[in-house]
Amino acid sequence: MSTPTMATLSRPRRKPAATKKVREPFGDRVFLVVITLMLAVMLALVLLPLIYIVASSFSSATAVSAGRVKFWPVEFSLHAYKVALSNPQVLRGYYNSLIYAVAGTLISVTLTVAIAYPLSRKTFFGRNVLMTVLIFTMLFSGGLIPTYMVVQDLGLLNTRWALLIPNAIGVWQVIIARTFFAHSIPDELYEAATLDGASELRFLRSVVLPLSKPLLAVLVLMYTIYQWNTYFDALVYLKDPDLYPLQIVLRNMLILNQRNVGATDVAQQLQQQQLANVLKYALIVVSSLPVLIIYPFIARHFTKGVLVGAVKG
Repeated sequence: MSTPTMATLSRPRRKPAATKKVREPFGDRVFLVVITLMLAVMLALVLLPLIYIVASSFSSATAVSAGRVKFWPVEFSLHAYKVALSNPQVLRGYYNSLIYAVAGTLISVTLTVAIAYPLSRKTFFGRNVLMTVLIFTMLFSGGLIPTYMVVQDLGLLNTRWALLIPNAIGVWQVIIARTFFAHSIPDELYEAATLDGASELRFLRSVVLPLSKPLLAVLVLMYTIYQWNTYFDALVYLKDPDLYPLQIVLRNMLILNQRNVGATDVAQQLQQQQLANVLKYALIVVSSLPVLIIYPFIARHFTKGVLVGAVKG
């Protein structure tokens, strides 16, 4: 075996040839520029009103009524938040909405998984027929009056269950969960668990659910937002103000203007009108805060779950 000589060692090494950067076609670059501009416009359409709402909620009532607030608080004030959070109706509505959101999400996610997992199993007899029936309900429904009569016959009127049970299962969420289970849970895992003596319920609890965190994040976020923003069902089924969710309370305060309507002095009426203008922005921020807080923690799983449920379907 030959050893390197001094001449060989002193010879400068050749630099590797620089790899040529592959240029994207002109059409692709134009497409990316157009998409970037469209996304920037959509971001501005969503972000600028949100910034204006937040800035107005932290401004004085006089500055908001005069139109001097743009995208930064003018005459910084927390008076609107103090009024909103000191109102017992708002606090009660906030408490009710939290109950509806937490309990409704738990019930809906449990029922959705319970019906979607069997539909994803190829050995489940009649799954195509049942799936067709579920999809049929997306196109046709009994209508408001028959649904109201069913809720009434079940004794759910003017109870919290009226907002938790009738719309507990969303067909679109069932489709996403069924697609996820069918394409993300290998059959080999089920066969191995069966050989170990695991039942269907044990396999679902110990294997399927731990592997379905992206799906569960999607379902939790969808059902939580629906329950938090529930409005029409509460308007139809609830009569007791102590059961109203936050959205109904906001309607009564802002649209129906039921707050402090007994003022007779012109100056007092003007002051209340100015306060109402800034109060609505504070109430919007307060009502949107829980969703804005929970979303960053499950955004990664949410995106992954939606892609799996949509692309592979």
